[in-house]
Amino acid sequence: MTTVAAYAASAAKAPLERTTIERRPVREFDVLIDIEFAGICHSDIHQAREGWGEAIFPMVPGHEIAGVVSEVGPGVTKFAVGDRVGVGCLVDSCRECDNCKAGLEQYCTGGGVGTYNAVGKDGEPTYGGYSQKIVVDENYVLRIPDGLKLDEAAPLLCAGITTYSPLRHWNAGPGKKVAIVGMGGLGHMGVKIAHALGAEVTVLSQSLRKKDDGLKLGADHYYATSDEKTFEDLRGTFDLILSTVSAPLNLDAYLSLLRTDGAFVNVGAPEEPVALNLFSVIGGRKTLAGSGIGGIQETQEMLDFCAEHGFGAEIELISAAEINEAYERVLASDVRYRFVIDASTI
Repeated sequence: MTTVAAYAASAAKAPLERTTIERRPVREFDVLIDIEFAGICHSDIHQAREGWGEAIFPMVPGHEIAGVVSEVGPGVTKFAVGDRVGVGCLVDSCRECDNCKAGLEQYCTGGGVGTYNAVGKDGEPTYGGYSQKIVVDENYVLRIPDGLKLDEAAPLLCAGITTYSPLRHWNAGPGKKVAIVGMGGLGHMGVKIAHALGAEVTVLSQSLRKKDDGLKLGADHYYATSDEKTFEDLRGTFDLILSTVSAPLNLDAYLSLLRTDGAFVNVGAPEEPVALNLFSVIGGRKTLAGSGIGGIQETQEMLDFCAEHGFGAEIELISAAEINEAYERVLASDVRYRFVIDASTI
């Protein structure tokens, strides 16, 4: 076992504090990663504060991890010491169910293992990226292309793939009108990726205060949802709407913005149930859907795509001592657009 420094929440809603955790020895197919950067995802806050249900404590959050391989097990063939790598939201899955065999490990029905707030196959709780090192099976490690800076690549392991996967699945591209709801950590990546895929991109945000940023990142149009005229002017406009916000929305209003056969896809996950009038989907044969992260192969594809198009996330680099303040700023939408922890400060 290796003892490493980490930042953990000791209980629900408790502040994160510096502590130490044990990492397992490197097994035959394991990769030991020296973590250099870890993104702060809104999911970290939901889980550390038990917003999505009962959680495991102490909790070391973090599933947007970028670093360098420092040791490999004797059976490892995919990575070598010195490689630039990432770890996302999954560190294991059953590998046997239909979804795993189809490269959809994120929807594993036989027991997917989250990077943190989960229990591994060895019965031990998993601890995430707010730490100095992590040990992960090589099959759940991603290669970060040379064209991406490690700090800007870290948020791609969740925010990037969470938007890339549905944009690809619902065929965002030339000739398609795509709206991104929210311009935060997920939303800004949705704008970049949808634009790079060739779609006509509109941002639907509460206000216009981030309009200049949205247009700079690739949006063609930007509207404030606080203005009721927006919903009148854009009725029946979009082929695909991707909602990245974790606040409950008026789904009927947003579904009215879809064309016939359009899809409204949720990747943000509110803590409260939402209401829906089913006539909003019956009229126009519309789809209300959700999407998680991507599988390992698709996540690698996303990293390569971002490198090919020359972009990572827009980040604000912070020290570990600023994590609790960063959580409050995320909740206040006061970040442009992803906090990333410099792991050397842990």
